Amino acid sequence: MPLNIPNLLTWLRILLIPVFVMAFYLSDDTLKPQLKNLISTSVFLLAAVTDWLDGYLARKLNQSSAFGAFLDPVADKLMVAAALIVLVKLGRADAIIAFIIIGREITISALREWMAKLGESRSIAVSLLGKIKTTFQMIAILLLLYHERLLGIDCQFLGSLLLYLAALLTLWSMGYYLMLASPKLKKHQN
Repeated sequence: MPLNIPNLLTWLRILLIPVFVMAFYLSDDTLKPQLKNLISTSVFLLAAVTDWLDGYLARKLNQSSAFGAFLDPVADKLMVAAALIVLVKLGRADAIIAFIIIGREITISALREWMAKLGESRSIAVSLLGKIKTTFQMIAILLLLYHERLLGIDCQFLGSLLLYLAALLTLWSMGYYLMLASPKLKKHQN
């Protein structure tokens, strides 16, 4: 495992997950609900920024590695899954939406791994649709974590709306990736 700045940022993202989750498990006497919301939103935002930053630095500093390429999406999926599970537990997100998003992530990760074993990994590279889905998803999660009104905006309503849109884009992008992979999988049957 190469120890470089991008990989350290990815490890930081993974280490932030228990901090993020723990904020909601402290009693309201220890940490007021509004402060829990603010801390969890800040930690999730920090994770999102480090996700962008580690990829940028890996390219800029020429520090890309196979280990980093493996660990980065794992860290992202762990943080998103943790956030969705917490939001479901708090009653801020529907379980079916969380299942759709987490299920898609597992499915596409497995598909990418399988395609890589077949030497066809380029055929299901990240698409613009996937990036749009991720943007909607991240903004939705941030709004739902914050939960309070912000500049007159009902964060719960807007976050829920964006999460439903992210779930639709999730299904669409999963279908898109499966469609791209289908001819390659048929070619390698047996």
